[in-house]
Amino acid sequence: MTIEKGRVAAMAILPCGLMLAGCIQVAAPDKPIEINLNVNVKQEVVVRLQKDAEDFIANNPELFPQ
Repeated sequence: MTIEKGRVAAMAILPCGLMLAGCIQVAAPDKPIEINLNVNVKQEVVVRLQKDAEDFIANNPELFPQ
């Protein structure tokens, strides 16, 4: 009896699968895919400039009297 139920289920599912097979389409997009990566590089640049400025002031104290 279990085999018969399996056959009946397969016979019911098969036509539905065949009907859906014509509806599925895969196509490449017209425009290229664009990925925006918002990367914050500002912090590294500011730290480097600050370090360079501190070194310059330390090496040239006559230019920056206190």
